[in-house]
Amino acid sequence: MRHNKKINHLGRTNTHRNAMLSNMACSLILHKRIFTTVAKAKALRKFVEPLITKSKEDTTHSRRVVFSNLQNKFVVTELFKEVSQKVAERPGGYTRIIKTGNRLGDNAAMCFIELVDYNENMKKEGPTKKVGRTRRSRKKSTTQAETPAAEATATEAPVAAAEEKAAE
Repeated sequence: MRHNKKINHLGRTNTHRNAMLSNMACSLILHKRIFTTVAKAKALRKFVEPLITKSKEDTTHSRRVVFSNLQNKFVVTELFKEVSQKVAERPGGYTRIIKTGNRLGDNAAMCFIELVDYNENMKKEGPTKKVGRTRRSRKKSTTQAETPAAEATATEAPVAAAEEKAAE
């Protein structure tokens, strides 16, 4: 039984798996998006997200810890200068996996894994739509909706516009 054995070995030895995840993490940080299998992407997410969290604190110790995992000083510089600035206010969840279907040769499930803050198409820019309260009752008929207060407001609006023109 495989109780509490959560790591996906990906059919590789420990050193091969670590080297592969390190190379994939370097590619992800440099290119911001890579195309791979879903199993590798899920393993990469567990590998790279703690490194991105570590990069938020720019100290010599955190740089050395990240370098020990990535083994590429250009990628470490990119991570600490650009990526950490973009994800500074994000509490976690720095990557997104987008499934793209199956590979033709062996029918493996394929996907994109990307850094969330670098995809301009998926960014939520601008104000978010406010969700109003929904009404469970039926709307009132038009005869009941026209109350004397509503009629008074309707007649006051043109008067206020005329007063503004006169003031100019």
